[in-house]
Amino acid sequence: MVEEQEYRLEVPQNAEGQRLDQFLTNRSLYLSRSRVQHLIESGQVLVNNKTKRSSYKVRAGDVIEMRIPPPEETTLIPEEIPLDIVYEDEDLLIVNKPQGMVVHPAAGHWKGTLVNALINHCTQLSGINGSLRPGIVHRLDKDTTGLLLVSKTDIAHQELSRQLKERKIKRIYLALVIGEVKEERGIIDAPLGRDPRDRKRMAVLRPGTAGAREARTHYRVRERFDGFTLLEVALETGRTHQIRVHLAYAGYPVAGDPVYGPRRNPLNLPAQALHAYKIIFQHPRTGELLSFEAPLPQVFAETLEQLRKC
Repeated sequence: MVEEQEYRLEVPQNAEGQRLDQFLTNRSLYLSRSRVQHLIESGQVLVNNKTKRSSYKVRAGDVIEMRIPPPEETTLIPEEIPLDIVYEDEDLLIVNKPQGMVVHPAAGHWKGTLVNALINHCTQLSGINGSLRPGIVHRLDKDTTGLLLVSKTDIAHQELSRQLKERKIKRIYLALVIGEVKEERGIIDAPLGRDPRDRKRMAVLRPGTAGAREARTHYRVRERFDGFTLLEVALETGRTHQIRVHLAYAGYPVAGDPVYGPRRNPLNLPAQALHAYKIIFQHPRTGELLSFEAPLPQVFAETLEQLRKC
C-alpha cells in the first residue's frame, strides 16, 4: 500500500520570484504541474504554515511543507478491452494505443479508456498520478495512435518521470502533413499555451505571455508525395497537442486533424494521421537501454500506399 509522503523545503535565493506551483514542480519531486496545483488547491501545501495560491511568488527563506496523501481507492471499473501489449515486465509495460481510445477517465469519458483496460489486465499500477490516472507516465491524444509507457510501481514511475523531465526519453512519431515540406529537416521552437480565444485549444503564444511554455519539435522528411509529406517527428518537450499545433503553425497541418487542420479533409481520414511509432528509454530498475517500435495502423499505411500510386 502506498503511504502518505511529506516534504519540507526551504526556498533558496536563486528561486525567489517563482510561482509556488512552478517551484514545487521544479524540485524533482516527480509530480506534474497539474498534480501540484491540485495539492495546493486542496490545502496540502503550506508556506510558512499558511495556505497560498498556486500563483504565489515564493521568497527566499520561505519554508514550504507539502503533504502527498496516498491515492484514494479507485472507483474505476475494470473492463475487458483488448490491449496490444508490445512489452511487459514486473515494472512497466508498453502499449500500442489504437485510434479513438482515451488514455484516462475524465468528464464524458468514464468508461472504455486505456486505464479501464489496464486495471483489468494488471494487478498493480503506480498511484503517483492519482486514482484516475494509475500507471500513466505520459499521454497520447484520443485519436493519436502508438506507443505509450505505463508504470506498475511508484519507484519505476518516479524514475521514468525523472527521465521524461530531463528529456532522456526519446519519443518519435510519424506524421502525414498537408503540403510539400521544402527543408529536409528542421526545428520548430515556439512557446505553447491555451488559446486565449478558445480554452479547449492550444496555440503558439508570444514569449513571456502568461501561460506560455517553451516547446521544441524536431522533424525530418521521410517521404514526399504530391501535395503531402511524411515526417518523422521527435519531441524535445511534451506539451499538450504540441506536434499538431507546431506543424499547423509551420504551415503543414497534420492530415485529417479536425482541430488544427483545414475544414476540408482531402484524404477523408477519420482523424489525424499521427502515430507514436518509436520510444527509447532506460529501464527504471536495470538501467538497460530499451527501444520499441509499433507498425503503422492500417488506415495510415493504406493512405501512404494510395499516395505512392499517385
